[in-house]
Amino acid sequence: MSIKNIRLEVMQFLEQKIDSFMDEFLIPIDKIWQPSDFLPQPDSDTFLQEIAELREIAKDLPYDFWVTLVGDTITEEALPTYESWLMEVEGVNQQERNGWSKWVRHWTGEENRHGDLLNKYLYLSGRVNMREVEVTTQHLISDGFDIGTGQDPYKNFVYTSFQELATYISHNRVAQIARQYGEKKLSKICKIIAGDEMRHHHAYSEFVNQIFKVDPSEMLLAFNYMMKQKIVMPAQFLRESGEKISSAFLNFSDSAQRIGVYTANDYVEIMQKLIDKWQIDKLSNLTDEAEKARDYLMKLPARMAKVSERLIIPAEATLFKWVEPATIA
Repeated sequence: MSIKNIRLEVMQFLEQKIDSFMDEFLIPIDKIWQPSDFLPQPDSDTFLQEIAELREIAKDLPYDFWVTLVGDTITEEALPTYESWLMEVEGVNQQERNGWSKWVRHWTGEENRHGDLLNKYLYLSGRVNMREVEVTTQHLISDGFDIGTGQDPYKNFVYTSFQELATYISHNRVAQIARQYGEKKLSKICKIIAGDEMRHHHAYSEFVNQIFKVDPSEMLLAFNYMMKQKIVMPAQFLRESGEKISSAFLNFSDSAQRIGVYTANDYVEIMQKLIDKWQIDKLSNLTDEAEKARDYLMKLPARMAKVSERLIIPAEATLFKWVEPATIA
């Protein structure tokens, strides 16, 4: 039997548990929060006063913070790309509306709220050029992305396990910084979004854990492949209006690192957390190839940590079209 057919069999086996996965890791629509729960209400007598207060506090937040928040928002709003990509994964059948496609649709519905909420906050803050943000978002969706997984569910679930945890870290750190500057509303917004991301991380990492139980060698090889080629961020093709593809990503990443929202060290720590979570050191009955992959993986975080120590982040912020000049510090 081909590797592709084995992957499909495993996905069909796990699909039998999809309802329990949804009960454990997703929240019913009627019970989950919605963006309007955290924003000034247009029908309230205090609406204009609340916006004025929001805009006043927003003035104190530093430039790199706004660049990072805008980049995070754009990443969240590129959701159509992520859904269309997941629908192509082996074992996810949109045409037959099978269990896995049901999962993807419901996961998408939860994720969709994040971009909606952050976008509305940016709009109300008066600190960013919304048209430039919107142009970048459209570019990112139009440009798509290539995360190196193909249609392989094993590689895709490694990617989503890693990326959901990275997104949790980013939103959680933004929440902490916002609170330090007295912006409690934004802090609460980012904290609640971070909670969703952690819940989704637990889901995708559990999918991987289940695969390890039935196909350990191939799952380990897929994990090794993804760590070797490195996890690329969803916003890797980020660009501003009139610029070339990917031209904005490095500068956005530098802003996030400068302010401590998401760093090279975080990348290494996520890798180690996944190795520990999936108990890579305790796997048994592996093929010779998988054993070699395990040896490589166990040593990789330490090697990557040494590399990250040598990274030099520019001290000066790059000016973005997204952020209004009044916020530059």
